[in-house]
Amino acid sequence: MKVAPSILSANFNNLLDEVNSCTGAEYIHIDVMDGHFVPNITMGPCIIKNLKSKTDKVLDVHLMISDPYKYAPDFAKAGADIITFHYESDSDVKKTIDLIKSLGVKVGLSIKPKTSPEVLLPYLKDLDLVLVMSVEPGFGGQKFMDSALGKLEFLRDEKKKHSYHYEIEVDGGINEETAKKVALSGCEVVVAGTYVFGSTDRVNVIKYLQSL
Repeated sequence: MKVAPSILSANFNNLLDEVNSCTGAEYIHIDVMDGHFVPNITMGPCIIKNLKSKTDKVLDVHLMISDPYKYAPDFAKAGADIITFHYESDSDVKKTIDLIKSLGVKVGLSIKPKTSPEVLLPYLKDLDLVLVMSVEPGFGGQKFMDSALGKLEFLRDEKKKHSYHYEIEVDGGINEETAKKVALSGCEVVVAGTYVFGSTDRVNVIKYLQSL
């Protein structure tokens, strides 16, 4: 299991220290929200650019925005290593995948809790990452939805059946117990915000998640 602490739950007064406190984590998860696709506004490319020069962790950028095709180049230029966008966005899925790949960045596709994983079937062969949302996107600290588990199992089975290379990631409501559930269901990268940044022992929380 790889761990992607979500800086949505970090203290932005000391963001670099917060990122550096996540010793051992492979990724840093960066939620980008536009106030339109989801009811919240967060950060833009400048955050990625500032972090890129100061950390060697993979910058895992999740675009919860209406027009990822338009803005993906800005995040790639800023230093994103992975750019994940939503199937439910207004952009053409295939064109956006092709664009992100052309930028030399890994590409991910995400689905909301009410979206069936079958919609991903035409795109799985082209993806580096699939992100299953286990809460409604927009805010941190929400309760995990068990409906995500079947989606993880579906993606695990498709990956095995076709020898696809995508990583299976889950985001939302992760804690000690839900992390066990997603691990058993096929999750390979776990996004954890409150669970990591709300802990006084972040290093061991990350080690625990990796042990799953």
